Amino acid sequence: MARRCELTGKGPMVGNNVSHANNKTRRRYLPNLNDVTLQSETLGRGVKLRISAAALRSVDHRGGLDAFLAKAKDTELSDNALKVKKEIAKAQAANA
Repeated sequence: MARRCELTGKGPMVGNNVSHANNKTRRRYLPNLNDVTLQSETLGRGVKLRISAAALRSVDHRGGLDAFLAKAKDTELSDNALKVKKEIAKAQAANA
């Protein structure tokens, strides 16, 4: 499974472990990913996603999954999230 956030596209970064003796060894900084089920108000169901803790806070700040996906760039979203975004847009168009 890819260690990448489905909503923000955050992935692993690389850097160094630096010892007290200033020895440097390469390491990976992994994003804080969590499996969550976010509720979509438009679809009326839950959507399972693997997102970073920062993305979860952003979703909450923007007022839910529907609002977050409406503003999100398609290039940053995973295939699964993009599919959900299109479903939400279609459902909102049908209701309006």
